[in-house]
This record gives sequence, structure tokens and C-alpha cells, in this order.
Amino acid sequence: MTKIVVFDSGLGSLSVIKPIRKRINADIIYFADQKNYPYGTKIVSQLDKIIKSTIIQLQKKFDPDIIIVGSNTPSLLLDIEKKDKIIGVFPPLKEAVQRTESGKIGILATKSVVENKIFDKYIRKNVPSRVHVEKINATPLVDLVESGKFISQKQIAKNIIKKIIIPHLENNVDVFTLSSTHLPFLVPILKELFPGTTFLDPADALAQHISEISKHKSKKSSLKIYSSGNTESFHKQLLKIGIKNKVNPL
Repeated sequence: MTKIVVFDSGLGSLSVIKPIRKRINADIIYFADQKNYPYGTKIVSQLDKIIKSTIIQLQKKFDPDIIIVGSNTPSLLLDIEKKDKIIGVFPPLKEAVQRTESGKIGILATKSVVENKIFDKYIRKNVPSRVHVEKINATPLVDLVESGKFISQKQIAKNIIKKIIIPHLENNVDVFTLSSTHLPFLVPILKELFPGTTFLDPADALAQHISEISKHKSKKSSLKIYSSGNTESFHKQLLKIGIKNKVNPL
């Protein structure tokens, strides 16, 4: 069976597991690196140290076939390409360019990503100059997911979402990339509030890539969850979003 480790600083990258499971059966291990939460506010040098140390720890502990750096922030800022055993998650900008009818796309990402020049370079590489790009700080939306408020305080969550999205709709942005793995949890609300707008999930392309490179096929799949923080507290967070798996310390 293919053994896949997915890690992030919180629960956000659990969103990539369902698309992977739609395509292949695998032994999936999820690690919430809560002691370093959030990745989205770290500077590049901090992220580099954290991610390298975490990858070494996970390789020693689990000896996985694939490690997915689930967060867009380190994937982009540390340029973690889809190669070898280490795979990053990147905004689906090329698909956004294909899907836009207005010629304007919005990238919802963490504060540290939208303010970094490395991200500007990534955009220039993947988006033609004819397409207008609006970089949007979606850290408040990430916090809605991590806290569970998008479920427990839905109306407040909707108000925050509208405050962030509507100004860009008024500027004729018609396609948004969900460039934080937390954001797919908000898709039902986004579709309810903005039914005519396209929101692209980067996990779809990731899952397709995983299915193509997986060598060990199996009829069964499993999911084990670990955390570097308070396991009881994290378990309660997961229960809020309907995930009942036991949380193990790491």
C-alpha cells in the first residue's frame, strides 16, 4: 500500500485527503504541526528551518512513499516542486487563466504569501500579462476554518467572507484560486453566497498527480492523525468539522 504523509500547521490540509481518496486507496498519515502554527505568518527563514526539520522527523518516524507539504505558504515560498518524495501544493493559476471570462482572477492566500516578492515571480511565470491578478489576504478566512467558527458562528463567518470577496467581484474578478488548503472547507458557503463565481481547489491537481506516481495499489485505505500540540484540544477541533479520528501525539 502507498504510504502518504500530509502535514500542515493546523487542520487545513485535511482538505486534500478526500480528493486523494477519490482516486486511490492509501495509508494516509496526517500531521498537524501545531507547535509551529500558523505557517502563514512566518518569514521565509523560519519556514525553511521548520519545514526541513519536520520532513526529517516524518521520514524517520513513518518512512513514507510520499510526503505532501500541505500548506501553500511553504510550498510557494520555499519552492517545493512536484518531484521525488516531497510534493508541495500550489495555486492552480493556469486553470484560473483558462476559466476566466473577464480576464481577472483573484488569488486567496495567506498574508505572508501575498506580501512576498517570491509570489510575484510565481505569478509572472504562470499568468500571462493580459490577465489581471488580484492578490487577496485570506488569513481571516483561514482563521475561520482553524477555529471552527465557519460552522459554530456561520452568520459571522458569512459576513467576514463577504467583506473579503465582494470588493473583488465588484472589480469583475470571476475566478478565485483557493490558495490555502484551509479554504476548501469554505466552499459550501462560498457557493451559497456567490453561485455564479468559480472557486478552484488546488487539491484536485495534487490528487491527480499522486494517483499517477503511486506504485503500490491497494483495496483498502486508512487515516491516522498526529499532532505536535494538545491532542485533546485538536480532537475537539476536528469534531467540530465532522472528523472523529483519534489524535495521536508526535
